[in-house]
Amino acid sequence: MGSLLAGTFILKLNLPAMNINQPITYFFEDDGMIPNSRYPLIVYKNVFSLRGNEGADWLEKHFSENNWTNSWRWGVYPFHHYHSNTHEVLGCFSGSALLHMGGEKGKKIEVSAGDIIVIPAGVGHKCLSNSNDFTVVGAYPNGLSPDLMRGEKADRPKADKNIEKVSQPETDPFTGTKEGLIRLWKK
Repeated sequence: MGSLLAGTFILKLNLPAMNINQPITYFFEDDGMIPNSRYPLIVYKNVFSLRGNEGADWLEKHFSENNWTNSWRWGVYPFHHYHSNTHEVLGCFSGSALLHMGGEKGKKIEVSAGDIIVIPAGVGHKCLSNSNDFTVVGAYPNGLSPDLMRGEKADRPKADKNIEKVSQPETDPFTGTKEGLIRLWKK
C-alpha cells in the first residue's frame, strides 16, 4: 500500500492517530562487553499521538495485533543491559528520556512520548536521564520472556550463541507486515 515519490517510500496504513515517518536506524559494533547486532536499532519518531494510559492501552493493543506480547509498563534500567534470547520493542507514551544505546561506545538518543524503538537481540540499552513521568510499554515477538544480560565477561560466549538462535520476527511491532524490520532486517 505504498507509492514511490521522488525516491521516498510512503507507507499508508489505516490506523488512527499515527504519523508514519521514515524510521531512523543505528548500527552498533560488538564492543567486547555488549555484543550488539548485525541488525539495526529502529527508531520511529513521533508516530502516535495518544498519551498516558490511553497511549499505553493503544500500544499494548497495537503491539499485540502484530504478535509482540508479554507487555509491561515501566521505564528503562539505569545500567547497560541487553537481551540475548529475544528482540524488544519500547513504545514511549509519557515523558522523555536520554537513552544510551549500543553500550559505552554506542549512541545517546533522546526519546519522548510518541516514539517507538525496536531493539534487536544483543543491543545494549540504558537510561541516562529521564523526566519524572517517563514510561514505556515494552513487548516481545511471540510473547517471549527476555533474559537480562549486563555485559559481563561471564555472559559470553553463551549470549552470542543465544543471539544467533533468535529468529527474525514475522512482523514489525509498529508497521506489521509492511516495512520496518521486515525490510531493514534482511539476513
